Amino acid sequence: MAQKKSRSKQSRLESAGAGGATERYMLKLYVTGATERSLRAIANLKAVCEQYLKGRYHLEVVDIYRRPELLRRDQIVAIPTLIRKLPPPVKRIIGDLSNKERTLVGLELVPEP
Repeated sequence: MAQKKSRSKQSRLESAGAGGATERYMLKLYVTGATERSLRAIANLKAVCEQYLKGRYHLEVVDIYRRPELLRRDQIVAIPTLIRKLPPPVKRIIGDLSNKERTLVGLELVPEP
């Protein structure tokens, strides 16, 4: 049974992003300076974007120490937070994005298991 689940997960990850191959993604990642957790979130997100959205995304990284006024406007309550502004609807993912499958589901690149 575990093998079947593993293959299913693997096939979902392999087909990620294939459906909307022309759809553009606008992403905004809120971080706190150059902390380990923030740097990990940036690296994890860039890896996912380059693998699944290459050439179809715009990523803005916002350091809340440099631009604190954006916290209220975008209603940020935890850091790191990723906001997918496009395509609609707006989606939010909180955390360092180290769980690749959760990140792909959150960005709606794969269906929810």
